[in-house]
Amino acid sequence: MLDSLTDVKKELKKKLKKKKSVCLLPSLSENDKQYIHLIREGTRQLNQNNVTRTQAYFQFYLQHPEIHWALLGHMVSRNVGWNMTDLKGELLTKLLPERDQKAFFSFLEQGSWLIFQDVYPQFWVYDLSVRGSQEMFHLLPFFYTSTFMETMWRYFWRSGDSYSLAIAMVINEQSYLEKRLIQNNHFKKNVTGTLSFKMYEFLQLNNILFPYYAGGEMEKPSLVGTTSHQFTSLHERILVGKNLYSLLFQREEILAGAVKWAHECPHTGSRKDYWPDLFNDVNESFPRSLYKPRVKNCLLRKGANRLYSPPLKYAWPDAAHEETTSEDWFEDCHVLDYIKKEVSFNGEILNNYCKTLEKIELAVMAKEALLLREEE
Repeated sequence: MLDSLTDVKKELKKKLKKKKSVCLLPSLSENDKQYIHLIREGTRQLNQNNVTRTQAYFQFYLQHPEIHWALLGHMVSRNVGWNMTDLKGELLTKLLPERDQKAFFSFLEQGSWLIFQDVYPQFWVYDLSVRGSQEMFHLLPFFYTSTFMETMWRYFWRSGDSYSLAIAMVINEQSYLEKRLIQNNHFKKNVTGTLSFKMYEFLQLNNILFPYYAGGEMEKPSLVGTTSHQFTSLHERILVGKNLYSLLFQREEILAGAVKWAHECPHTGSRKDYWPDLFNDVNESFPRSLYKPRVKNCLLRKGANRLYSPPLKYAWPDAAHEETTSEDWFEDCHVLDYIKKEVSFNGEILNNYCKTLEKIELAVMAKEALLLREEE
């Protein structure tokens, strides 16, 4: 019986020993086979692009608020969408060559697609379990779910420990991405190993923002969040996930305000979703005109046009994906140590984010000045 995390650790150790021998999948009833087909097809349909994924996470959270990762995944997925559309927005189109824009989008899209492909069948199996009042986690191996997550779902079913399940999902999704995306030679060469990526990190473009209505008032949303400083480090990504979880679920006013904001502002991929006074999904600027600074302390300068931030559907077409390897990442029980609770995280991001926008503007103007000098 998985009544405690100590039991979970014992169970995982047993499974690691068994892993070295050949494991046969359980036999299936006709009903089970139908469920598997429906889940595969439903996941494929919802995994079309960042907008469909992001909304699917939120809808699942509304049905099952005990599954905290669904809201965390929704909020992080919004940021992935904003990062995608930034590549075709006002500022980065002036900084990054088109080749890098495409490579960065492909990297973000592949990661977003991979996580959804892994996590959404788990959600579906849990939903089936709830509806039938009987756990259905024997289906998880048919979706190549890690032995780690299969064990954590069984533990959650008995314990109702939403915190441990959420952090386990953070560990799982980042570990799942490690070999398939971060250590992928194509992306190491064309994305994370490029000068453009180093500039991306230097300009701190990897801010993760959670908009929320403070005090329940639906005016301009407040922001909390963090900056991911070492995206290629698995350890750092897991810690960032834990910090973001604590922001959402350890402060009631942020949780309520974020859910309210997410309800009122469906995800489009444009940053206009959270700050329409600073961003617009229509380009207000004259093409080819030299860039002048428009932002000061996250406010538009007097007479300045808003920054162009397109919706995803106008920025990028849906991408085709190839099936990936089905190997299980889980090899070491020490990953359970990440589940230990830690102090809460304050999430102050506004000042940093405002400075980031101004830094990018300066970089754009410096690049334009350099190009002008070369032309003279």
